[in-house]
Amino acid sequence: MKSPEDLRRDLVRFETEIGYGYGNREHAFQALVHSSYANENTQYGLGSNERLEFMGDALLDFIFSVRLYQEHPGCSEGEMSRLRSLIVCESSLAHVAESLGLGAWLLMGRGEDQNGGRNRPSILADALEAVFGGIFLDGGMQAASEVILRLMEGRYRAALSGDTNADSKTHLQEELQQGGTVRIAYKVVDSSGPDHARTFRVEVSCDGRSLGTGIGKSKKEAEQDAAKNALEAMRRLQGKDA
Repeated sequence: MKSPEDLRRDLVRFETEIGYGYGNREHAFQALVHSSYANENTQYGLGSNERLEFMGDALLDFIFSVRLYQEHPGCSEGEMSRLRSLIVCESSLAHVAESLGLGAWLLMGRGEDQNGGRNRPSILADALEAVFGGIFLDGGMQAASEVILRLMEGRYRAALSGDTNADSKTHLQEELQQGGTVRIAYKVVDSSGPDHARTFRVEVSCDGRSLGTGIGKSKKEAEQDAAKNALEAMRRLQGKDA
């Protein structure tokens, strides 16, 4: 298993992989520490990449909101929201992370690693958000924007052309809003396990009516599972009605 020292020695190669040179490579290092590793290896006193993930998530929403607003003046608020959700959804971010081989760079706990964590879309998407957050702290908004737009350009173009597979949450939203505006909500109804291996159960509802539940290793993953299960239930019901 890779140690913190191993990762730090190899960060020059990581810079080459993502096309960005850090002023302070600790920002790169921190983005690559998964919570499972930090919790299993307390002797190192490492924090996880979750705070940087939070930063990166906000950056993605802001940067692509601005780009869509500036480049597509004819788009309505709803259409811009739909396009942005396609560009920055979990599956889209995971696709970019996979293309960078990001999973192999992560410091990850033994159990999470053995359970396929390096290939799990939610972990890859979160790690990419953390990398973006670290670049913002290192080089500011201009540097972060340049890297994000460059790495996400293919997903941006795919969303505009319709040549992309929308995630389950987007599919569910589109399905439910065919008859007009509705309020779709996702709520964590249960969570269990230690912090580094917690399982979440999420309920999705529409205008207060429960549509189903889903489980996952993160809230995002559980929300996607809940949306997928709700879609399947709706299609089964439509089949019976037919």
